[in-house]
Amino acid sequence: MMRPERMLVMLPGPTNVPERVVRAMLKPVMGHRGPEFRELHERIIENAKYVFQTEGDVFVLTCSGTGGISCALENLLKPGDKAVVAVSGVFGERMAETARRRGAEVVEVPVEWGEAPTPDEVEEVLKDDVKAFCLVYNETSTGAKARDLKVLCELAKDHGALVVVDAVSILGGDELPVDEWGIDVCVTGSQKCLACPPGLALISVSEDAWKTIEENPSRPFYFDLIRAREFWEERHETPFTPAIPLFYALDEALIMIREEGLEARIERHARCARAFYSAVEAMGLEVFPRPEFRSNTVIAVKVPSGVDPRRLREIMKEEYGVLVAGGMGKIRNLVIRIGCMGIISAREVILTLTALGNALNNLGHENDVGAALRAARRELGLARG
Repeated sequence: MMRPERMLVMLPGPTNVPERVVRAMLKPVMGHRGPEFRELHERIIENAKYVFQTEGDVFVLTCSGTGGISCALENLLKPGDKAVVAVSGVFGERMAETARRRGAEVVEVPVEWGEAPTPDEVEEVLKDDVKAFCLVYNETSTGAKARDLKVLCELAKDHGALVVVDAVSILGGDELPVDEWGIDVCVTGSQKCLACPPGLALISVSEDAWKTIEENPSRPFYFDLIRAREFWEERHETPFTPAIPLFYALDEALIMIREEGLEARIERHARCARAFYSAVEAMGLEVFPRPEFRSNTVIAVKVPSGVDPRRLREIMKEEYGVLVAGGMGKIRNLVIRIGCMGIISAREVILTLTALGNALNNLGHENDVGAALRAARRELGLARG
């Protein structure tokens, strides 16, 4: 089979970028201290608040999602502060390590990979001297979502802790009303559900978070949110030179989200995720997280015994033009991960499932690709007859 000229990027980030967003980056570079940039920046912030569902402050940082998490924790935490961090995968581990390097006293809530923290587990370690409760809403390494996030936020608030949420692989692809749920700092990245190229992080900040940040004498230089707020309030600019082509891209991507509507966008992600899960099970494969933890945006599938996951991904890429990710950390050789985010639609779902089923057949693991596609089509509302 001839590989398509254009690769279908089904990674859990970076993901496929719409042509409108690609074209937006072709605009001439502008100065970042002039009225044209201020107008662009104002529109981006207004539309970003819509996606975060917040009336609080939102900032766009020129960095990765990991940079956004560093920004959050380095502004909130001083050496010696206590932070409770739920750890259910690679990105929870990173969050805990970031807080440790800040000099915080970190109390981990260990969670089985493929699951999410429960209210009982978190309440057991939350004390009134905890400065921040931190967790990954959607663990990209395992495909597991913390479905009790709203309750966990309430628990943290009951103990006077700030809530810091890594929403890098889920904001814009599932429900996350930042203000309603009481999230103090929420971080996402441009390259996942927002359907932009990588290179930007977005961060929301609550009034309660500002009180803590203002009292922190050891804020970072580049990621100083007080400085970012001053530049926004005084001139609607960024403190340092932003990645202007990526700002063009983010502007267009956020406009597209407004056009579609956030509720419709979330339902599209959920519908496509249901199609993936139904089809994978019709192939006789096992999803890594249990149903109650399954993500809308990251589909983690166990590789059958006797199948080399690296070779499986190679065949999907080289013969079918579909790029998926391997596992991470201690499940590196156990799963493949499929991104169900951004511009995901029936087309991407069907092409990916076809590649997966045929690649498995090529490797001697027989499965009924037709049955899988029929299961997917039913969930997508495309079933015939």
